[in-house]
Amino acid sequence: MKLQHGCSLCLSEAEFFWRYDSKDYYECPECQAVFLAAEFHPEQQAELQRYQLHQNDVNDVDYQNFVKPLVQAIQTDFSVNNEGLDFGCGSGPVATKLLRDEEYQVKVYDPYFFNIPENLDFKYDFIICCEVIEHFYQPRIEFELLFDLLNPDGKLYAKTSLIDTKIKMDFNNWGYKNDPTHVFFYTPETLTWIKKQFGFANLKLHKDFFVLEK
Repeated sequence: MKLQHGCSLCLSEAEFFWRYDSKDYYECPECQAVFLAAEFHPEQQAELQRYQLHQNDVNDVDYQNFVKPLVQAIQTDFSVNNEGLDFGCGSGPVATKLLRDEEYQVKVYDPYFFNIPENLDFKYDFIICCEVIEHFYQPRIEFELLFDLLNPDGKLYAKTSLIDTKIKMDFNNWGYKNDPTHVFFYTPETLTWIKKQFGFANLKLHKDFFVLEK
């Protein structure tokens, strides 16, 4: 166990926070994130095998309901004339399906299941990150990319489970961390830091997701 570990988001020295299942977690005093030490990140093949276990059927009603808050927010904010990207969409891009069913223009990108690098050569009016950002090994690089992929006045819609003071006090029992591919956790303060650092104009926190506006 090391007492400090570099934060991959803000590059500050984070302090040891918790040990669980022989893995070490650190808390950053600058951006307020909590993250798994890099040496405990799963290898690429193990990560892929974990993702392949997910039952991501785009026609599953429960799965559709899970992402509907994001989809409905996009439909409120944008028309079918706008273009979007489902970033880290996984094997079952259900948000894309629901939007395409309503004639929205959405491209997909996922390093394992839809590795289409040319889709990262465009600019988008909206980007979806549904249960994605907790998987970022290098969140600083990823958020820089996401900001750059947005058009002026574009919006990033992200869904993840935020960590707060209550969860930190009972970290052992927070099930969200137990997925071995969940390596980086965000507080509301972390999102505020991201907004300021990367130049987003606004941050809106909703019950099930948040929106960063360029």
